[in-house]
Amino acid sequence: MTDRIIHHMCRADEWDAARSAGSYPGSSQDAKDGFIHFSTAAQVGESAAKHRAGQDGLVLLTVDTDRLGEALRWEPSRGGQLFPHLYAALPVGAVLRADPLPLGPDGRHVFPQGFPFAIEDFAS
Repeated sequence: MTDRIIHHMCRADEWDAARSAGSYPGSSQDAKDGFIHFSTAAQVGESAAKHRAGQDGLVLLTVDTDRLGEALRWEPSRGGQLFPHLYAALPVGAVLRADPLPLGPDGRHVFPQGFPFAIEDFAS
């Protein structure tokens, strides 16, 4: 798998704590599974609906896979699709942006304007 941009959803307070600490250890579910769950842009909408339905106060982390090293593995999950799993804490420096992920009037998460993002969007 070669997606350079992947995404993770977490609570805003978890992300605030991670920014202070310099890394994000994952959610309680991530800790239980032994890795941090990520999705590609094509997968994240379904992941939000399945795993974060009705949850407000979330942020969407946009991450550069080139900054994660060998701890990132692409493994089969839902429907046999390959999903990115990080077997380490997420370094804050690998996060390209963090956007609020509010609930819309229909109860589904509203993704940020311009989503999905391309790595070219972050060229300096």
